[in-house]
Amino acid sequence: MTQQTEQKTLTLLNDSPFDIPIPHKALDDPDGLCAVGGDLSVIRLINMYQHGFFPWYSEPDPILWWHPTNRCVLMPSQFHLSRSMRKHLKKHSWEIKINTAFDEVMHHCSISRQSKEGTWISDEIKTAYKELQLSGFAHSVEVWEDSTLIGGFYGVCIDHVFFGESMFSNKENASKTALYALCQYASDIEVELIDCQVESSHLLSLGAKLIDRSIFCDLLKKYCVEAQGNLALTNTKTISWTITP
Repeated sequence: MTQQTEQKTLTLLNDSPFDIPIPHKALDDPDGLCAVGGDLSVIRLINMYQHGFFPWYSEPDPILWWHPTNRCVLMPSQFHLSRSMRKHLKKHSWEIKINTAFDEVMHHCSISRQSKEGTWISDEIKTAYKELQLSGFAHSVEVWEDSTLIGGFYGVCIDHVFFGESMFSNKENASKTALYALCQYASDIEVELIDCQVESSHLLSLGAKLIDRSIFCDLLKKYCVEAQGNLALTNTKTISWTITP
């Protein structure tokens, strides 16, 4: 018992972008808080994501890094397409695009979160993830109705893992459609795992599940070995995906 208590430590990151906390030392309360400080440079973000950490904080707080005890993940082949969703897709001829409106998607996600519980998608976060996008690591999956962006999400893709960050819907089922499209094309772009970070009833209804931190770390060692962007996603900027109900 004493040893377990001593292991729970909040790490203060140093200036090196390769300074990585130890996941199992994350606090139990609040669950998963593991480190504070550092920066949002491309190199640090890539290294932190590869080890399962993600930043989540609100200004003026310092940068906080999280690694929850239980991780919400989605295996693309296990996406649950409900009967009602299948009917919805047949009624709407929406277009799926990749990386054509990254800034807009982040903006809509920020507005969506702000109207609910407040947002962590600050100007600092937007700048950092824009740099990731320009470096080929961050991507937006967008749902368009005619020439109007109606939903989607953005995230970070390293090697064979897509780390989802935030989504929005301006029309019913729009973000769900974007996630379904990513799962449909996962094999084409060699994405083996989608990290949803924190559970929600919405994600669980789509086929996501909770796994133990240690299992998640093992999956990262299997699917997120190389610190490289996903070339297939990066090269789809002018390509539209067709979804099959």
